[in-house]
Amino acid sequence: MSRRLATLFAAAGLLLGGCATISDGLDAINPFSSSGPKMAPLPPLKPTADVRIAWSASIPKAGDYSFTPAVVEGVVYAAGAKGALSRIEDGKTVWKIDADQPLSAGVGANHKLVVVATPKGEVLAFAADDGKPLWKAKVSSEVLASPVVGDDGVVVKSGDNQVFLLDATDGGRKWAYQRATPPLSVRSAGSPVLADRYVFVGYPGGKLVALAIQNGAPVWEGTVALPKGATELDRVADVVAPPVVDGRQICAVAFQGRIACFDMGQGGAMVWSRDISSVSGLAMDGRYLFVTDDKGTVYGLDRLSGSSLWKQDKLKNRRLSAPVIRRGLVVVADAEGIVHFLSREDGSFAARQKTDGTPVRAPLQALGSAVLVQTTGGEVSAIEVQ
Repeated sequence: MSRRLATLFAAAGLLLGGCATISDGLDAINPFSSSGPKMAPLPPLKPTADVRIAWSASIPKAGDYSFTPAVVEGVVYAAGAKGALSRIEDGKTVWKIDADQPLSAGVGANHKLVVVATPKGEVLAFAADDGKPLWKAKVSSEVLASPVVGDDGVVVKSGDNQVFLLDATDGGRKWAYQRATPPLSVRSAGSPVLADRYVFVGYPGGKLVALAIQNGAPVWEGTVALPKGATELDRVADVVAPPVVDGRQICAVAFQGRIACFDMGQGGAMVWSRDISSVSGLAMDGRYLFVTDDKGTVYGLDRLSGSSLWKQDKLKNRRLSAPVIRRGLVVVADAEGIVHFLSREDGSFAARQKTDGTPVRAPLQALGSAVLVQTTGGEVSAIEVQ
């Protein structure tokens, strides 16, 4: 396997797996070391936006996993690899508990429930108000994607690409969905998305599947990318980042593939597609779609047609996170823990903010007018956009 591909997989917190396994040398790869592709130096910046760290809180390190903090009505829930789980309000830790076992995924939450998962496929639920253990459930394999807590239950995607809906009251299994996967695939930390009575899940082989929330039956399937190439590695074209939904439109992106947008009101009919490869993901607002590709370029696209509006290519090889949109700015973070704020209109640099200097693998989260960032080194920061 080429160093470039291995670095891309590991940089996104992903590993290779499947019916055929590539393991030689993977464990030794450190995508954030100097042996990887050289990161572009940051250009000089004259800020046009005012950003500041409103608060920071310390949590245990993420280890080899990617933990995404959950935000519920301004309250933050964050977890670390050794089992710690915290509720944070305005930068102050309200409660902190120990799950008594290592964690591999989280956090999913609503106003009642906080859910994390383990490398052994255990799903652990706690009370949101005080952290009291509520229930434990078991799925088919390790869990890398944050569980999703909705009105109909808790959706969990396991590392073998099965999807489960668990009862929010006791963890009982409501349904499970399984489909065949290619011989070689990327083990994904991308969570399912709940919208319009469906569970949307990205799959190996470039597929986006809509499952009925009531019974897990597949309702429609969209082709985000078509595998192509002479070898199984060349043919990896997996949807590894969560799709984004706005109104009737849903868009997803595949590694070694493309972006594709579909009309949910037309049974998943494709609206447009274009070739861009990403392991990080997308963001969308009323007019634009933004994507970080696997080389570190950020694109601004017209969400109705996919036509290019701008691209920012001065962050090459900085292993960028998926973008998030805040106050007219597109925000991404990199492998040095630096958060970059770009103009929504033309992609120019507007501001940047340092964190603790460790990589940001988890998707950034919106927190009011702020951006919530969790680093692998164990810092959760709310960066306010003035």
